[in-house]
Amino acid sequence: MSDKEDWRGPLTLPERDEYLSRMDALREEIDRLDEVLVRLLNARAGCALKIGALKKRLEMEIYQPSREEAVLKHVRDTNAGPLDSDAIARLFERIIDEARRLERVVQEREGKPPVVGQ
Repeated sequence: MSDKEDWRGPLTLPERDEYLSRMDALREEIDRLDEVLVRLLNARAGCALKIGALKKRLEMEIYQPSREEAVLKHVRDTNAGPLDSDAIARLFERIIDEARRLERVVQEREGKPPVVGQ
């Protein structure tokens, strides 16, 4: 069955079984993609922590609005859909917020108050 088939009318039992099977396969694919996303997000967070340590040594603020704007512009420009660029930006705003929070937590755990501004 194609993705653009006619969705009207009742399904036969074999069609229903096929649809359920396709849905299960797609959910398994989503699970695999989620695992990749988790690994990538943790790798990104690791880089952010290293940048946070460098910022601390340089006595720079954790919050760098110009860098965050550049990241958001980059991901918007890179986006090819089907999510629109505003959705991508919202997702990355949350990712950036969590990276910033993690930088603060680690610096506080090390007994070093973070350099915070704005």
